[in-house]
Amino acid sequence: MQKDVIHTNQAPEPVGPYSQAIAATGQMLFVAGQIPLNAAGELVGGDDIAAQTEQVMKNLGEILKSAGADYSNVVKTGVFLSDLKDFGAMNAVYAQYFDDKTAPARATVEVAKLPKGVRVEIDCIAVI
Repeated sequence: MQKDVIHTNQAPEPVGPYSQAIAATGQMLFVAGQIPLNAAGELVGGDDIAAQTEQVMKNLGEILKSAGADYSNVVKTGVFLSDLKDFGAMNAVYAQYFDDKTAPARATVEVAKLPKGVRVEIDCIAVI
């Protein structure tokens, strides 16, 4: 995989651990949205957004690993929050998985409801 960070001063700087854009070549891997369930299907984290985000990132990592990839292969993420007030706490956990200089492009949105009443869901696209 080849991955290049695209950056311009003619657009706003990112307000979190993500890049304005990523150019990549290789086989694309589309990872379905993950919610904070463990491998046994049990909800993890209670009502704690940080704990929920940690489980979601762990799930993404395991799926990436099964495809022969890791977080460095991720070029785009989508973050869905049931309350945008959770952005800071989610972002603090998310930032532990991606380097600021090479982080994937990202969109974060507030949604009316998520499966099983969770507070966060994250999907991603990786290139391997």
